[in-house]
Amino acid sequence: MVVAASIEESVSRTARLPKSERREQLMAVARSVFVEQGYHSASMEIIADTAGVSKPLLYQHFPSKLDLYLALLDAGIDDLLAKSDASLRDITDNKMRVIATVQTYFEFVDDPQDAYRLVFESDLTNEPQVRARLERLEQEVIKRIAAVIKEDTGLSESQATLLGAGLHGMAQVAATNWLRDPTLPREDAAELVSLLSWRGISGFPLSHPPE
Repeated sequence: MVVAASIEESVSRTARLPKSERREQLMAVARSVFVEQGYHSASMEIIADTAGVSKPLLYQHFPSKLDLYLALLDAGIDDLLAKSDASLRDITDNKMRVIATVQTYFEFVDDPQDAYRLVFESDLTNEPQVRARLERLEQEVIKRIAAVIKEDTGLSESQATLLGAGLHGMAQVAATNWLRDPTLPREDAAELVSLLSWRGISGFPLSHPPE
């Protein structure tokens, strides 16, 4: 009777949500567990218990702990890039586009769901699949910044990409430091870094013929 009751309880806990919703629920729980405990200390058993599901059900969605972690990384990175694209899509003034890009990065750092900490403050950054994703994120952000620089200055693709890498590094380091000591309001901090970035870019007049 006890075994039957436990089976019924397990079924009632795991059979109510559609697959896509269950996957989202498991990812949300796993994100908080990974952020709180770190990748190596967290376990699939802890994640399953926290989510109120069985380990077999968790493994049905994610074959391994690494697969689950990579799914979270992909979701966080895609979210940042989507927000960056959205912030630029309806803005034509390049100064405002630079400001919007930096603000998007600060918002990502300040994400209440801790996506930034999951991506950048993980104890798994040397894992090749994780590193590849971080490099993809960096390249995509630099590409977006470089497009703004090239359009405003007329610099070549390679010149704009180099400056984009520099501005990306500035935004990332500044945002990370702000997160550790958020004395300034986030909007003020992002605007301060944005203005510094723009003043540097605006020093390049629209007189550089593209290569």
